[in-house]
Amino acid sequence: MAGMPSTFPRERNRRLGYDPQEVDHFIAVARAEFDRRDGQLRSSHIRQTAFTMRRGGYATAAVDAALERLEDAFAVRERETAVRTGGERAYYASTRQLAKEIIGRLERPDGKRFDRVGFSRIGYSVTDVDGFAREARAYFEDGSHVPVERVRGIAFRPKRGGYNEAQVDLLIDGLVETMLAVR
Repeated sequence: MAGMPSTFPRERNRRLGYDPQEVDHFIAVARAEFDRRDGQLRSSHIRQTAFTMRRGGYATAAVDAALERLEDAFAVRERETAVRTGGERAYYASTRQLAKEIIGRLERPDGKRFDRVGFSRIGYSVTDVDGFAREARAYFEDGSHVPVERVRGIAFRPKRGGYNEAQVDLLIDGLVETMLAVR
């Protein structure tokens, strides 16, 4: 875990950043878990971590970059552990199965990829999600270059009657997991 900063630059002029106590606590726990070979923290937990926003908090870009490096380190170890315990064939078979499920979702027509929330509820913009889905599909079909950082950082506009956020987020998590597995 060398190279991981213990503190981060702060936002200035009362701008919002991540809560320093939450970030420091999470980083300390993650380091301890990484050092323990049998820790319970997984790369997916890191990817799904969120912090409270505070004025003068840690600069979000710096923390996000550190979390990406941390996620990568955990993903590499998870892959090594899976290959060591179950074999390379089983590991890649599992990764292929996840990729097939993702592709199945991505192949659905625009406007039909995910469940929609009720008209009075807010979901993710169907247009934004479908546009990204076409890009992700090209990654699988044509080998188009889609950096994992883009997938990790994707944000969709909120929209009434949009796609169910939980379903979209689950696909994004699976896509990141697949991309990290084949790096």
